[in-house]
Amino acid sequence: MSPAGVTDPGDADGGGARRWLIKKRREQTHLPRRVYLAALCLQAGRIMARAPRSVTNLRLGLTMQAPPLLPRELPMTHAARTDAQISSQTGTHADAPIRAFMQRHFRHFNARTVVEAAEAYEACLEAGSPMFLTLAGAMSTAELGRSLAEMIRRGKVHAISCTGANLEEDVFNLVAHDHYRRIADWRALSEAEEAALDEAGMPRVTDICIPEDEAMRVIEGHVIERWKTAGAAGERRLPHRYLYEVLRSGELADRYQIDPADSWLLAAAEANLPLFVPGWEDSTLGNMFVASAAQEGFSLDVVLGGPSYMQSLIEWYAGATRGRDRGPGFFQIGGGIAGDFPICVVPTINLDLYRDEAHADKRVPRWSYFCQVSDATTSYGGYSGAVPNEKITWGKLASGTPKFMIESDATIVAPLIFAWVLGM
Repeated sequence: MSPAGVTDPGDADGGGARRWLIKKRREQTHLPRRVYLAALCLQAGRIMARAPRSVTNLRLGLTMQAPPLLPRELPMTHAARTDAQISSQTGTHADAPIRAFMQRHFRHFNARTVVEAAEAYEACLEAGSPMFLTLAGAMSTAELGRSLAEMIRRGKVHAISCTGANLEEDVFNLVAHDHYRRIADWRALSEAEEAALDEAGMPRVTDICIPEDEAMRVIEGHVIERWKTAGAAGERRLPHRYLYEVLRSGELADRYQIDPADSWLLAAAEANLPLFVPGWEDSTLGNMFVASAAQEGFSLDVVLGGPSYMQSLIEWYAGATRGRDRGPGFFQIGGGIAGDFPICVVPTINLDLYRDEAHADKRVPRWSYFCQVSDATTSYGGYSGAVPNEKITWGKLASGTPKFMIESDATIVAPLIFAWVLGM
């Protein structure tokens, strides 16, 4: 019984009774008031986490109502999953150890977003939508092909947009890997040490140097002959088509210095994967092309440029969405032109090509999934770090589209997401 004048804990007004009961319980424990209240709060939090809607504290005889979910709050239901439950959804630990590890340990912040983006990537494919991937930065020199090539072979990537550097550097690594040099403590290199690398023909990309003679000059010789032949025949091709031809010919096979299964461009060439290389001229082979055209006398027209890639991209996107109400997914590694160029195909079609209502039936759905892995931040008008919602205003994404921004190192995150999608 409560003392006279104090409401019973079950009464509507129960605040006075709660305070009285808490005081009595504390006195029985002989704990200081501050310590007892802290322990009480901790216990209450644990109880509500297990039963978030309404719980009864049997020790105190109180009924505690959990607060309603905050705006955008997600219930912590995943926190109580056991390893057995995880395995039932994703296969055993032996079948998919990387996936199981990520589900168990990637709980919050960027790590949780990585898991959510991987789950949504799978859902996009399961819905029948193709996945479009973009490559900026030095991903080929980082040897992302070790995981990306298998994604291509397994049909988890259906088209790629990349920089000219990523296009060529995968082939450089394929034929000259043993001549690359890793640099220790590269942040501490002096100007004299950098000059020595330049003198040795070893241009540096962060911690790795690409051998000019064994990589760049070797590939240069193979493509120059094709440029000259195309010039003489009056042919014009997209830049990647020349490298596809070199790889398919087999003439480089005796030079391979890595497992060819780890070359993403070789996998793409074998699959005849749609490839788009905007701004190709901003690359080593692009520079060599201009110089060799002047030296050899063939026309610059033998290599088609960005507008031809956009035309090709329009055709690909229209085909990928024909008879469908969903667009492809868009997985962007880094920022820059490799991502900015292809994502614009939707407004190009809907707002430019078919802006008139008479052609409304030819318009296409927007991208159905978006994920960007980048260390770019949102500031100073930079596009690469812009939040995905900004793309809604440009007609690229729709409201409600699954959108993920992972602010992290793509050389760490992308292989993990690929491993998840591959069921590893």
